[in-house]
Amino acid sequence: MSRRPNAAPGSQGIPEATIARLPVYLRVLYTCAEQGIATVSSEELAAAAGVNSAKLRKDLSHLGSYGTRGVGYDVDYLVYQVSRELGLTQDWPVVIVGAGNLGRALANYGGFASRGFRIAAVLDADRTVVGTEIAAGQVVGSSDAIEEVVAERGVSIGVIATPAAAAQGVCDRLVAAGVTSILNFAPVVLNVPAGVDVRKVDLSIELQILAFHAQRRSDVRVPASGKRQYRGGVALPALAGSAGESVTAP
Repeated sequence: MSRRPNAAPGSQGIPEATIARLPVYLRVLYTCAEQGIATVSSEELAAAAGVNSAKLRKDLSHLGSYGTRGVGYDVDYLVYQVSRELGLTQDWPVVIVGAGNLGRALANYGGFASRGFRIAAVLDADRTVVGTEIAAGQVVGSSDAIEEVVAERGVSIGVIATPAAAAQGVCDRLVAAGVTSILNFAPVVLNVPAGVDVRKVDLSIELQILAFHAQRRSDVRVPASGKRQYRGGVALPALAGSAGESVTAP
């Protein structure tokens, strides 16, 4: 297997940027497999993944996969290679802490099982929620049993879907129980010791970023005069451009 230990190595010498793109490639490859596509070119795979083909070929070379000139990549074999590198050729028990709307949605998501993740338990601190069935065969347990669940069910990954105020305490208990990989949906930055990996998913931040770009597209207009004008906000003084262009705020 090809490795490049001097290229900003992440896990096992593979660059972190490459690791971040591997799940995207895998998603595209799954789609190809579902459509009965046996081989795919680097150009086709790169276009579907939103990267250039040179970057894709370099990424896959870290896995020892170079494709066949004029043919491309064997889809099934590449699925295996990427899955193996991501650790998806084994079963990963996951515990979800927080059985609110988000926790319930995660528990009911059917894509986890087909990707190597098994929801081992869903836990919550609300006594009125504990004991209720929120997914097929999935009954909410008490968060008082975090340590017991992690030990008895061999939990490898913890998902935090609690309110912000409870997230750090839940995180501390998961880490103390031996969980070293955490997916955090709570709107708070978690403090963890070295050796614990945390991935944060903040939907509100992602929406704010999209709002920024949407505002930029809607606020800037270029009239026939050739002057850029901005709708909304405070009035801006005219700014001289390199060719005498001015920026005005009506």
